[in-house]
Amino acid sequence: MPDGVKVLVVDDEEPFVDALAQRLELRGFTVLTAFNGDAALAVVQEKPVDVVVLDVLMPGKDGVETLREIKQNKPLVEVIMLTGHATVETAIEGMRLGAYDYLMKPTDTDDLVTKINKAHGRKSDHEERIRQANIDNLLRTRGW
Repeated sequence: MPDGVKVLVVDDEEPFVDALAQRLELRGFTVLTAFNGDAALAVVQEKPVDVVVLDVLMPGKDGVETLREIKQNKPLVEVIMLTGHATVETAIEGMRLGAYDYLMKPTDTDDLVTKINKAHGRKSDHEERIRQANIDNLLRTRGW
């Protein structure tokens, strides 16, 4: 299933991003990277992205604010929050804002891959329902 799935990995720790990107690419994902919230938002605006793996604690625009803006601009993009500093409050806020899930660092790569695949499945389902609704609406307006 990973073929064609575009994943954006966002974290201010460049060695972590590079290592995770390599592990995901070896599993067949197309991986983009960003090292802060503003760079992540620019990537999401400029390129097709299916799933964002987003660190919560970053200097500047943190993960929660970045999540909020991703969901405002691209509501179908799924976001998996990733942190080594999880708090219940942050997890609740992230889920309230539309995060798909929340994982602790270091995370098992296979667990992350499973979450990415499920998040991509949800995004694909939403896109298909929207396409079908548009087709149904078009047929109705033409009297078919």
